[in-house]
Amino acid sequence: MDSHLLNMVVCPLCKTSLRISADKKELICKVDKLAYPIRDDIPVMLVDEARSLSPEEIQAL
Repeated sequence: MDSHLLNMVVCPLCKTSLRISADKKELICKVDKLAYPIRDDIPVMLVDEARSLSPEEIQAL
C-alpha cells in the first residue's frame, strides 16, 4: 500500500489515523481495536469487513 495513501486513510468509526500491520495485509485502529483488510493493495474500510483484535494483538501494538 502506498505510504501517501496511508497518511490520508482514517478509521471510519473514530476518525483516528491507522497503522499498517507487520504483514501489510491490514490497517489497524488501536482506538476501536479493529483490523481493516487490504485486498489487492486497496483498503476495505467497511466496519462489517473489519475483524476485532484479540487482547494479545492489542498488547503487542
